[in-house]
Amino acid sequence: MEITILGCGSSSGVPLIGGTDGHGDWGVCDPHEPRNRRTRASIALQVAGGETLLVDAGPDLRAQLLRVGLKQVDALLLTHSHADHIMGLDEMRTLNRLMQKAVPTFGTALTLADAARRFDYAFREPTPGFFRPALTAIEVQLGQRLRIAGLELQLFRQDHKVMDTLGFRAGSFGYSTDVVSLPEESLSVLQGVDTWVVGCFGRKPHPVHAHVERVAEWVARLKPRRTILTHMGSDLDWAWMQANLPAGIEPAFDGMRITVAEP
Repeated sequence: MEITILGCGSSSGVPLIGGTDGHGDWGVCDPHEPRNRRTRASIALQVAGGETLLVDAGPDLRAQLLRVGLKQVDALLLTHSHADHIMGLDEMRTLNRLMQKAVPTFGTALTLADAARRFDYAFREPTPGFFRPALTAIEVQLGQRLRIAGLELQLFRQDHKVMDTLGFRAGSFGYSTDVVSLPEESLSVLQGVDTWVVGCFGRKPHPVHAHVERVAEWVARLKPRRTILTHMGSDLDWAWMQANLPAGIEPAFDGMRITVAEP
């Protein structure tokens, strides 16, 4: 199974709009390091049989798909309904045209309701030519085990303070974006995971996102072989992370590809 990090940035991306010259606020990130340029968090999982699962569809989706050459999505999984995770849903219409079919879209009842309220036209019956996106809503439950796009997924609950978000495990791989606390039952699902992509907003504690120290605490308990940080803000510079992250923890970068054993 191959996982592609389409984007690993926080809700505003890196750099943020602004800066002294108007060309970006980089925080402490070195603008000359290309791996510090981060679009909004999303991944794609591809199994050996060719099926592809897209996880989240943020506002950078078009550029992300073009960058990695992805033109087929067999299913879409939404972790939650914050704007940086769903505001690219209109871009799905081009994928609909290429594949000539609607895309099954999985999420909790709350997530799907929020998405349908903002993109009501995307959840109607498909029209000839796919001049609007065609998404088929499929409700899932936190804690559910199900098969999506050739993958066996175990879903679990994550605390994002303002709402619950959806994490998942697929065999030896786990994904946990937008999380500040993990309940005991979710940590149990992740126990023994080999490769874990987990959200880490910055160096200091944050009210709704994990920070470096908290991720390190989780890693000390779960002991994954490899932990990869995503949803990173502008105080996590690439070189600083290379020099200061604990052993076994590394930053993601946009376009990064990870290979793990098939679940």
